[in-house]
Amino acid sequence: GAGGPLARTIRAKLTAALQPTHLEVRDDSPRHGGPPGAETHFGVLVVSERFAGLPLLQRHRLVHEALQEELAGPLHALQVIARPPQQWQSDPQAPPAPPCLGGSKR
Repeated sequence: GAGGPLARTIRAKLTAALQPTHLEVRDDSPRHGGPPGAETHFGVLVVSERFAGLPLLQRHRLVHEALQEELAGPLHALQVIARPPQQWQSDPQAPPAPPCLGGSKR
């Protein structure tokens, strides 16, 4: 499915800003002890030609700029994997989501 409202917003904004050739939006909120439907923790995998030739930090900045409003409000944590198409074609695997280290599970 497309996920909840925040997941759909993330997908729409990243699509508009980066024209990705591949995009995955993963809601990790349930793994972090929040209430059902919280939409606070996400992981994104973005493959875009916009990332070609850019260092990792600059790729992450482009993703953060696109989601500036969400990061200032409801979005508490965002795991970003940002790759140019050439890198994705040579290694089409995303690393696993990081473990939860806080919140109500502490």
